[in-house]
Amino acid sequence: MSKMRIKKGDLVRVISGKDRGKEGRVLRHMPKEGKVVVEGVNLVKKHLRPSQRNPQGGIVTQEAPIYACKVMLVCPACGKATRVSRGFLEDGRKVRICKKCGEIVDKV
Repeated sequence: MSKMRIKKGDLVRVISGKDRGKEGRVLRHMPKEGKVVVEGVNLVKKHLRPSQRNPQGGIVTQEAPIYACKVMLVCPACGKATRVSRGFLEDGRKVRICKKCGEIVDKV
């Protein structure tokens, strides 16, 4: 289990697998499994039986989790897929920093 440097709402780019090159927002992150759910990536078809909520039933397409090591954070400042380092502000808050341009990734 590695450290999760990706959070919900981050823009990420897929770096390996069938969806390589696609970008999307992180909808959910699961640090215990080391996985993330990215909008529009790793789409699977799920068969639903009729229920109270969905009386018609049928087949729906939804995003499935992928390993967090297969995605890289896209820096909002430089727009490149980058690794992330940790840093501290003057007031002691911990922030994520882009390895390519050195800008702060987190909204301050």
